[in-house]
Order: sequence, then C-alpha cells, then structure tokens
Amino acid sequence: MPAEVDIILPAYNAEATLLVAVTSVLSQTNGNLRVIVIDDGSTDCTADIVRDVARTDARVHLEQKENGGIVSALNAGLALCSAEYVARMDADDICEPDRFEKQIACLRKAPDIVALSGAHTEIDGQGVPTGRVHRPPQEATADFLWAPAQEPKLTHPFLFVRRASLEQVAGYRAFHNAEDADLYWRLAELGRLANLPDVIGKYRMHAASISSASIRNGRTMAVFSQLAALSAQRRAGGKPDLSFDHAQATAWRASESLEAMTGSALADLNLTDEEARWLRLAVAAKLMELAGYRPYEVTHEDCCFMAEAFAAPVTLPDGNLRELAKMRAATAARLLRLGRMGEAMRLAGPVLWPEVAARAAMGRLYWKKHMA
Repeated sequence: MPAEVDIILPAYNAEATLLVAVTSVLSQTNGNLRVIVIDDGSTDCTADIVRDVARTDARVHLEQKENGGIVSALNAGLALCSAEYVARMDADDICEPDRFEKQIACLRKAPDIVALSGAHTEIDGQGVPTGRVHRPPQEATADFLWAPAQEPKLTHPFLFVRRASLEQVAGYRAFHNAEDADLYWRLAELGRLANLPDVIGKYRMHAASISSASIRNGRTMAVFSQLAALSAQRRAGGKPDLSFDHAQATAWRASESLEAMTGSALADLNLTDEEARWLRLAVAAKLMELAGYRPYEVTHEDCCFMAEAFAAPVTLPDGNLRELAKMRAATAARLLRLGRMGEAMRLAGPVLWPEVAARAAMGRLYWKKHMA
C-alpha cells in the first residue's frame, strides 16, 4: 500500500537527537507513512543511525548528499515524495504519537486548508521540558505590509501540507534562515493556512539552533524574512517576483554587517525607492524583534543602520508606527541597562527617551528584586 504521508527529515551531524526524532515518527497512531531522511553531508554517525533503523523498518529511507544547506536538503526530499501529504520534521524535535492522525483528519475535513501546523511544548537541549507551551493562532493570517512583516505563524518542523500544493509553488527557495516564511507566503496564495489547537510535538530550544546561534544568523533571518514578505507584496500587486539564485543569496549572507547585507541585496534587486525604504525599515525592525528573545544583542553598527532606517519616510499600516515605537523603546532600554547609552539615545531619539529611561529603571528594579 502506498504511504499516505511522506515525512521529509533533513539531518546534518544529528547523531545526538536523530534516533529519538525518527522513533517518534515511526510510533505514530497512523503508521501508513514513509520517513525520508536527507543526510546533508554529515561527518558523524547520522547515516549509520538511519541505516540501523531502516534494517528493521522498511518505512525509513536514507538519501545522502553533499552538504548544501537546508533548502537543498528539503528540495531533495520533496523530489522523492509521492504520498498525498508531505510532513516536515527536524532531527532534534519529537512528534506526539497522534500528530499525523490529527493533521490528516483536519485536512480531510477542510479541503480549503493547504498547510497546517499546530501547538507544541518546548524542551531544552537535553530534552527536558521548559514548561512553556506555544499555541499559535488557529487561523495563520498574516500582513506583508506591516514592518516587520506579520508572517504566517506555522511552526516549520510540524508542517503538514498537501503535496500537490507544495509542487504547485515549486518547493523551497534560497531565502536563508527564512525558507519557511517564503514558502508560507506562496502557499497562502493557494488557500488557508491553519494551526491545530492540540499539542502535536516537542520543539527543542537551544542556543546551537540555526536561528539562535549568533547575531550574524539574526541578521540573515531579518534580511531574508523581509525579502520574502516583499516578494509577497510584489506578487499581490501584479509586479514581477523577486528573482535571485543560491549564489547571490549566499554572497549577501557572507556580509559582515546589516548595512552590507541589505545593501548587497538592494544592489542586485530592481526595487523602487519606496520598496527599498520599506525593506530597510522592516529589516531593522525584524532584527530588533529577534534580539528581544534570542541569545544575542544588536551591535553598534546595527544600531546605526536602525536609526537611519527609522529616519526615512515609509508608508505603514495604521498602528504599525505605535508598535515600532514600543519596539525601539524596549531595545534602547535593554542597551541602556547594558551601559550602552550612546547607542540607546541614537536609537530612541529625544521623543522616546523618557519611556526608555522608565523601562530601564523598571528592568533594574526587577533584576535587583529577583536576583537578590
């Protein structure tokens, strides 16, 4: 019997967590599935682990390739899919036993939904629950005009999508650290994106993850996530989609600063002045957002870029300016608590400075109370 679900599981040097991840997939209440593990040039025992499992379970398929990154690994997996549904899974996360049963039932009941994720609990790097539960909105609505763009909120490792829809949008594109957001914008043009309210997996949060590893990865995510939103803007407005290849994207990513990374992209893309101003502002705002909860902080050069981006005239939706002011004040207050007064003042400006000072003082009182 053909598999009902193909699971794409990219893995790179994942020997520490891979077996638990694969076992959680194979233990599903709906067992009519195939696990396609894409070994993206690992140098550890990743491939051996998969081979060992495959010897006792024919539903496991190993595909090895030279290291090329997550996008090439995902597209290599998609090329091997033949089931009605395609699911995503990461090598360090864990599925709840009824994940696929619930996701299949939802898509059967709602044919207008093209892609689905769901709620998840968090675990740390050692697999210990953190106590946090993430419940994204059931309707994954979004706004690509907002800065930073309000992206469709689907947790990528628990994505479940109709294969025909994935193939219709031609899979993943070279949007480094934001390939999921770019995919969601394109899938949203075909139908609804949604989330189950049920907890369908355990999501591993650790500093070594791609999005948390460094401020450089934060800059990459900021730039490419907002390029994905700008692509959606252009398609919705009947303009040509943004066009760039893997080599160009990799060259942008190699830039040492936010100014250089954004500037390289702007030099290669045929954007209007208004689009360029929006992109710079959205990138600045996205990095501020990321630094607010990731284990890194913006640099002096980042602050200079942000201050200039906020000074440029940009047309934004109602309420966006207020949200951006709060974000700037929160970032500046964080910098002020770190003793970086000059950067905090430049980022906030005189209008926001009283709020920044108040936020910084409240933060000091909180830490004094709870760290005493």
